[in-house]
Formats: sequence, C-alpha cells, structure tokens
Amino acid sequence: MSERTRALLAEHALVAGSSDEAVELVAEAGEPTSFGAGTLLLGQGSPADVAYLVTKGRVALEVHAPGRGPLVGDTMGAGHVVGLSRAAPPFRYQFDARVLDDVEAVVVDASRLRVALAGNLVLGLHLLDRLAGVVLGRLQATRIRLLDFYGPGGE
Repeated sequence: MSERTRALLAEHALVAGSSDEAVELVAEAGEPTSFGAGTLLLGQGSPADVAYLVTKGRVALEVHAPGRGPLVGDTMGAGHVVGLSRAAPPFRYQFDARVLDDVEAVVVDASRLRVALAGNLVLGLHLLDRLAGVVLGRLQATRIRLLDFYGPGGE
C-alpha cells in the first residue's frame, strides 16, 4: 500500500473525514489506477470483484435496451463509487461502466475489503453507513431523472 493510495482515499467522499484506521483499512485493499476514454471498466453480468473510487474523470453507467443499444443511465465523477454490486449478493455487476474522460481511481479488491471488515465490525458498520449514503444519493438522483422523463411536459 502506498502513501499515494492513502492520500487519494482520504480525499474521496466515501472515506473523507473517517478515522485514519478506516482509511488504512480501505487503502490496504486498494491501488491507484487510471484508464483512457472508451475503456470498459465493468461488464453487466460479470462477477463483481472490484469497486472503483473515482478521483478524476467521468464514467457512464450503461444499461442495454433491446433494439436500442446501450443507454447511459447515470454518470459518475470524482468522489463517486463505481461497482457497488459487490456490496450485496448475487455479486454481479448490473450495468456496464464505460470511461468517458480519462479516469483516475482507486481500485478496491472488494473481497479483500469484505474479509478485513469482518474482522473489525465497528469500521465495517461505519463504511456500510457511508455506502448506504452513496446508494441513497443515487436513488434520489434516479427519482429526479424519472420525474424529468415521465413528468408533465414544460411549455
């Protein structure tokens, strides 16, 4: 684990403001990485074994629509987590995730982190609370997009 990993995580919304111990725990399962535009990070239906804590750039979450091809369901930028499917069974990615701009992130080995958290339930609960906040934020954003899409038309 590098000092760079710790520094990137300390600034990331998922763990920013957490104890040094929490940052260290996530850092032990993470490694800085980068990807160029167009790279497919995650494939729908594939095993969810990593999550990306995005620190720079944007990633599109794509859903496949029969006869229409991939549709962008959401866009994630710095401070977001891509690959939440590892948080709950069946541990398979539900979307494709494609890099829109060059991305820098910390890739977290989700299985390794899960094992570490099982050994420290207090930190596990803390990170689960943080993750629940991420999920709630996405749900609320999706509701607003649905209102825009299905709501009454403007003038």
